[in-house]
Amino acid sequence: MRFSDTERGALLCIARASVARSLGVESASGSTGAWDDRTPETLRRRTGAFVTLRVAGAPRGCVGHPRADAPLADVVARMAVAAACSDPRFPPLTAAELDRAEFEVSVLGPLTEPAAVERIEVGRHGVVVDDGLHQGLLLPQVAAEQGWDAPTLLAETCRKARLPADAWRRGARVRVRVFETERFSERRGGPQAAVDDPGVDGR
Repeated sequence: MRFSDTERGALLCIARASVARSLGVESASGSTGAWDDRTPETLRRRTGAFVTLRVAGAPRGCVGHPRADAPLADVVARMAVAAACSDPRFPPLTAAELDRAEFEVSVLGPLTEPAAVERIEVGRHGVVVDDGLHQGLLLPQVAAEQGWDAPTLLAETCRKARLPADAWRRGARVRVRVFETERFSERRGGPQAAVDDPGVDGR
């Protein structure tokens, strides 16, 4: 799935406006963050997504919903509020910080099982590890930012799931799936895209 600049802008607007509404302030765009019959069909598709917040370039929250079981616009609205207010690693975003906050949306593609570890491409693939009771997920950009190779990415995803680092080697007991994302964020001059084709949180 590839989004137009208009669709990217709409999702970023939904994210920011939803947080503004949750903080009791007016969005600069005048939007309430709600979506209606005028919302493009592409934003109504059931798709997983993550929303990341940064303030002055520093991470401020990252929360997502990986399952494709709700309309994308709704997922982005809810995950934006969760990233701003409910990420346990950070204090809730304040109204004073909102103007300085930068929103980033990562829309997830389908989950697939890689043929081999060697087929996992750092920077292109995100990883989900699941043993039926625990699940961990890391977005594609995390491994690239940290300088990890594929085995390290798998080990860190296992740790995220609170599993032993080598759990991914255990075959049928642990399921490994990969995905790609389309990632775009707010920048001066408009939304900028970083296509990784290059609650759970993805950091």
